[in-house]
Amino acid sequence: MEWIKSNLNLFKANFRKETIELRRYLPNTIAMLLTVYIIFMAMFAGIHSVGAPGTVDATIQNTIVNYIFWYLTITIVNGQGYEILTEATRGTFEQLGMSPSGIWRILSARLLAQGILTAAMMIVLLYLSMLTTGQSLNVDFVTIIPIFLLTCISMFGLSFIIAGLTVIVKQIQAFLQIFQFVLAALTFVSLSRAPFLVFFPITKGVDMIRAVMVEGLTLNELGFSNFLVLTTNALVYFIIGLATYLYCERYAMKKGLLAHY
Repeated sequence: MEWIKSNLNLFKANFRKETIELRRYLPNTIAMLLTVYIIFMAMFAGIHSVGAPGTVDATIQNTIVNYIFWYLTITIVNGQGYEILTEATRGTFEQLGMSPSGIWRILSARLLAQGILTAAMMIVLLYLSMLTTGQSLNVDFVTIIPIFLLTCISMFGLSFIIAGLTVIVKQIQAFLQIFQFVLAALTFVSLSRAPFLVFFPITKGVDMIRAVMVEGLTLNELGFSNFLVLTTNALVYFIIGLATYLYCERYAMKKGLLAHY
């Protein structure tokens, strides 16, 4: 009971921190959302200009889902890398290691808080995109939420891998910029075209969400086997990610790298 209470308090504190930063730097938050929306509208205009009339609606619907989840994935997966980089630049990262909670638990709380806030903003952008394009997607939250939560677990695993590398290397911005294109491939490419991507993180979840939102499939129609693959994928990548981070953290402590930038 005490363990649950301490983790809940840790989450509340970090959720409050994230919301305060979003409000305090409101112009940056608004600019971020506008940038995402403007880029999407440019993609929408391009599809309308060169797309085949018979398939343009399906293409736009898939693009809405893919783009929204690409941005969500970038924010969650790369977020911890930038978070550690910011803490190291400020000279406060080592202080996290002195906390009784431990660095990985603090990062987990921040990751969860960032995920919730980003998902809320993406829902707003999703409805705004549908309103702008005149496209109607099947937003079945009963079906989407369990798929989304399992997909986020694999995202968290990738985020911990990035966090582990950042603890040791520190300057990782160039890698994160390149990694955005890898994440784009995982979210935009359909499993029907590249079945081997089922072994990669994120891809299975996004593919299932596309099936729900574009094709209108329900929870029962997706079947148990799809959820089994998704759950296994999520747990494997989360375990690998957390183990990688903990190893990198121990290595950084042994070499005295936490205090260095």
